[in-house]
Amino acid sequence: MLERVVDSVRGIVEDVLDEARRTAEADEGRLDVVADIAAPIPLRVICDMMGVPAEDRAQVLAASNVILSGGDPELIEDQDEPLTALFEAGIALAGIMELLAAERLERPTDDLTTALVTTEVDGERLTHQEIASFFILLLVAGNETTRNAISQGILALSEHPGERARWMADPSIDRTAVEEVVRWTSPITWMRRTATQDGELNGHRFTAGDKFLLFYAAANRDPELFADPHVFDLTRDPNPHVGFGGHGPHFCLGAHLARREIAVAFRQLFEQLPDLEVAGEPARLRSSFVNGLKRLPARLAGVR
Repeated sequence: MLERVVDSVRGIVEDVLDEARRTAEADEGRLDVVADIAAPIPLRVICDMMGVPAEDRAQVLAASNVILSGGDPELIEDQDEPLTALFEAGIALAGIMELLAAERLERPTDDLTTALVTTEVDGERLTHQEIASFFILLLVAGNETTRNAISQGILALSEHPGERARWMADPSIDRTAVEEVVRWTSPITWMRRTATQDGELNGHRFTAGDKFLLFYAAANRDPELFADPHVFDLTRDPNPHVGFGGHGPHFCLGAHLARREIAVAFRQLFEQLPDLEVAGEPARLRSSFVNGLKRLPARLAGVR
């Protein structure tokens, strides 16, 4: 399923960037990188993969924003009841899933939702709760993280014009550039894990059941692993970042798709909107968990 979606990414990116140009042309060249570029690309990709109808996609975006808001007061209005907002967002996504799952059972298609509701493994199918949880995870994780990598990557390129010019001129560095964008932006700041056995790590003893906070942004700037870790270098290679999580069963399921989206997004940006310029300070998400941007004002220099 991922491979089929990967083939459609270029068309989606081209459509989104065409619409972004029209938005800018209608407003004296102004646009918002997050709303007009970074958010629509992964949203369309993941919703196409899941088979979410167009009329439900705005609700998917809004619910995803709330679930990964980190309690940002701009996204959760009632600061006295933040958990209520999270539950309501989850219920909204589960509701979309219930309708979609019922429809796919009656009229199967080639989307991932059909595969989830119809596939049997060892004679068993996923339960309703498992399908709803998986659906919410894919919609939220597949949308928010890639959006922030793209928007933060555009910001990083504006802050490092030499690197931007180098990438624009040389498509052969797409692979290493994407990895450096993920390392530099670290869209997820941390994750918690639980020790399953006693042991020792870097001279520190721990026991089964102890909780670990894995700070990805810190690991991605570890001077023992990265030469000049605070330098944005689009040809950095090797680049053993943990932007997609650590190795093993928790490694990001959508890493291949995310890399494709980021690579195509920037290559098409260079070709379709080469005059894109960041035109103001970013509005950062007030979250300890997600390194995100809510807004990033920009303009097309060639549009008046």
